[in-house]
Amino acid sequence: MSTALAIAGVTQVLKDLLNDGVINNITTAVGAAVTVTSLPPDRIDTAGEGTQLNLYMYQATPNQGWRNEGFPSFNTNGHRISNPPLALDLHYLLSAYTSGPQLHTEILLGYGMQLFHENPVLSRDAINKSLTPPDDVNLSSLPPTLQALASTGLADQVEMLKITPELLNAEEMSKLWTAFGAKYRPTAAYRVTVVLIQSTRPTKTALPVQDRRVYVVPFNQPIIENIISIPTPPEPTLPNQLIFSSSTLVLEGRRLFDENLKVVVGGNEITPADDDVTDTTIQLALPAGLKAGMQGVQVIHPIPMGIDQPQKLHNGQASPMQSFILSPFVTADGTASGSTIGGFFGGNIQVKVKPGIVNKQNVRLLLNGLTPTTGSYVFEVEKMTVAGPPAETINIPVAGVASGGYLMRLQVDGAESQLVADPGTGVYKSPKVIVP
Repeated sequence: MSTALAIAGVTQVLKDLLNDGVINNITTAVGAAVTVTSLPPDRIDTAGEGTQLNLYMYQATPNQGWRNEGFPSFNTNGHRISNPPLALDLHYLLSAYTSGPQLHTEILLGYGMQLFHENPVLSRDAINKSLTPPDDVNLSSLPPTLQALASTGLADQVEMLKITPELLNAEEMSKLWTAFGAKYRPTAAYRVTVVLIQSTRPTKTALPVQDRRVYVVPFNQPIIENIISIPTPPEPTLPNQLIFSSSTLVLEGRRLFDENLKVVVGGNEITPADDDVTDTTIQLALPAGLKAGMQGVQVIHPIPMGIDQPQKLHNGQASPMQSFILSPFVTADGTASGSTIGGFFGGNIQVKVKPGIVNKQNVRLLLNGLTPTTGSYVFEVEKMTVAGPPAETINIPVAGVASGGYLMRLQVDGAESQLVADPGTGVYKSPKVIVP
């Protein structure tokens, strides 16, 4: 395969082909020195226009035959496993320029077209001859561009380079020259195909498959329809039961049972006890370390595969990911520490909470007065700084709070703790904090 220098290499090979024809034929026919260039038409000096053939690559398009070879692929670890080639067709304009007598442009263009007609395929020897300097030439003495083209690998690619005439009607040709911003000269269009550019980056290849085994399993995707929880003391039992860190999570749905069942909660794999699983429900304790806020849950039915005994489990059918909110649980009444000036308190309110607060979580403290005269307050700490393990005791700075008793709620990343009501009266009673 070729390197990214192959496009320039093709142009150089075609220029050499035209140069040979100029030396052998055209110079004698026109009676003047002829040069071969590869400049954009707008950069050719038409004021002192010399006798020259100009070969200009105006477009590169994907080759349709090689287009389905694929794109660079990566395995699950992010390692590159393939380097499929970039296959291109190159489109050229061959134009004749002269300030000499009449018919010189026709002679130049005619010889150029004849050369491409008689050499429809660029041989590997011709490519090597054009791009590789002779043994008696010091590579370092060549211009940097030619030094670089010696390493294109163009002669070693799988496909041969083929030159094919292209038909451009008068409208297409007019649009091209208008885009170039140059005066039109007699021109023929050609396509060179196919240039295969391939990366040389290292890849990782798996070992050959020694034993092939086909596993056919019925489509039996588990479905989670509802997520509820069973509270664990001292957590309250509430009408709309929230999910706390020590609650028992209950998944309700269809086709949940599997003898190799796994449940993924917040990125943690859990294997429930056999007695806690039926086809419609799964009960499990939440894993330690989950932080308050939105969490995901998924049921997976692994499939045993392989020649090893016992067979290794591979992820099989899985339920769509469902989400639930893990609420913070305020485990005790708050404690206020600070000073009161003019009947208004400023300082810190200490809150004990599970699960503990981790670094960069957003925390809001909501205070609602136990009496109508004390009012309500909201204090927020954005991206709370917590060094080390999750903090189950935090201090919230407050200011301007009227003295009195307050019901206390905590919001962590949008998940809110619950107030406990008196069973007889239905009036909220805890958790609370007394502000001096």
